[in-house]
Amino acid sequence: MKTVERQHTTISGVPIESLYESHDAPLEPAGEFPYTRGIHRDMYRGKLWTMRQFSGFATPEETNRRYHYLLEQGQTGLSVAFDLPTLMGYDADHAMSAGEVGKCGASVSSLEDMEILFRGIPLGEVTVSMTINSPASVLWAMYLAVAEQQGVDWQRLSGTLQNDILKEYIAQKEYIFPPRPSMRLVTDTIEFGARHTPRFNPISISGYHIREAGSTAVQELAFTLRDGLEYVDWALARGLAIDEFAPRLSFFFNAHSDFFEEIAKYRAARRIWATVMRDRYGAQSDRSRKLRFHAQTAGCSLTWQQPYNNVVRTALQAMAAVLGGAQSLHTNSLDEAYALPGEHAVTIALRTQQVLAYESGLAEAVDPLGGSYFLESLTDQSEAAANDYIRRIDEMGGMIAAIEAGFPQTEIAAASYRYQREIEAEERAIVGVNRFQADDQPIELLQIDEASARRQEAKLAALRARRDGGKVRRALDELKRAAEGTENTMPYLLDAVRAYATLGEVCDALRAVFGAYTETAHL
Repeated sequence: MKTVERQHTTISGVPIESLYESHDAPLEPAGEFPYTRGIHRDMYRGKLWTMRQFSGFATPEETNRRYHYLLEQGQTGLSVAFDLPTLMGYDADHAMSAGEVGKCGASVSSLEDMEILFRGIPLGEVTVSMTINSPASVLWAMYLAVAEQQGVDWQRLSGTLQNDILKEYIAQKEYIFPPRPSMRLVTDTIEFGARHTPRFNPISISGYHIREAGSTAVQELAFTLRDGLEYVDWALARGLAIDEFAPRLSFFFNAHSDFFEEIAKYRAARRIWATVMRDRYGAQSDRSRKLRFHAQTAGCSLTWQQPYNNVVRTALQAMAAVLGGAQSLHTNSLDEAYALPGEHAVTIALRTQQVLAYESGLAEAVDPLGGSYFLESLTDQSEAAANDYIRRIDEMGGMIAAIEAGFPQTEIAAASYRYQREIEAEERAIVGVNRFQADDQPIELLQIDEASARRQEAKLAALRARRDGGKVRRALDELKRAAEGTENTMPYLLDAVRAYATLGEVCDALRAVFGAYTETAHL
């Protein structure tokens, strides 16, 4: 094995001292501004985090069966994964969808598919998170329409729409429309949600995908919070009052492998958000100042080598999220470096959360690591470094200007390259990859039947044959007219999906008005 002098730094490159002997800053109680120690005074002693498993594959029928299974196993919230055609606004029978239908999530092309997805699941009682971004407002309209059919008042709906388009341009690249019209659609959902769905989060501002693209923890923290400020600015420009919508803004962070740095990241996030909401925007409501977040263990940390090691990685990352004060948590499955999670693997992932919640004692004390010299120092350093990034982006004119200049993309690419070089040089150990290699253990993998795509295509053909085509055309024409003007598009999207216009038809109508986006290379 190659011998390399060990670097004593966090993954983000923050130097780590051998011993921390003091920390002078006072600690406020949990539940008090700036919420470093948690947004609730009693945290998990009052209520455990919501346990979600991100799930979706093949057809809505098959995913619906998985949802019922997970709820029977003790899961307390649903988290919907959509396939790539759905994420990109294409119907299952579109030429661009070939070979991708149902492969990385559930295929949803119409209100009929959404009805099947939630068949037998009472939307007034189960919280639902949907990981969808560029066509988020369309899928949300379908969800709201299903709730109507179930007789559930929108006031009772609880859950989260990811709907974070800025991180698509920065990291994940699943965008359809250019940035500014996309931001208009996001603002439409924030406005509509503030007035019609008071318990539903219309956006989950996501650092997860920024981290998966190779960012450091500090970059994830800074770019995510600055994205959040951009959404705030757009909502204020729309005429909304800060305390009218800010309480329903939520966040989504990665739980990576550097245990203490991750905990510090979450604590710094709450402190930064609370301070900015008070000082920059004058938010008066405590709920506007409290940063609420979902965490997911790091998919990019999972290895196909020795996949059972991933169970340990996931447990440690989940512990960091809990000690950092997450409101909701998803634990990855051991097989995800190979394929979508199989039923056995996803059950182990859920049981990991349940062991932490009910056996470990983690939920008994609020912020149990608070006051640790090491952790408090890391929290301060994370806060300072993130604020420096936020200041630089402010000076550029905001996040859209920074994205158009390629700033966050370039920073993430450089960090990703450094990290990979450290692994290849064996300066950073990855067990089973560059240290302690051994023969891989075989695991069972979930296989997606190619017949799923044929079933979805046949279902779409039958839907188009029986629906009222004239009603669909009129609804799409009205949607285009609204998109060309300044009206909120949500009422028109609802009319279109209620008429069973398909996802692809709705997105094509919007493409006709907004155009499609192509990224410019930044050197």
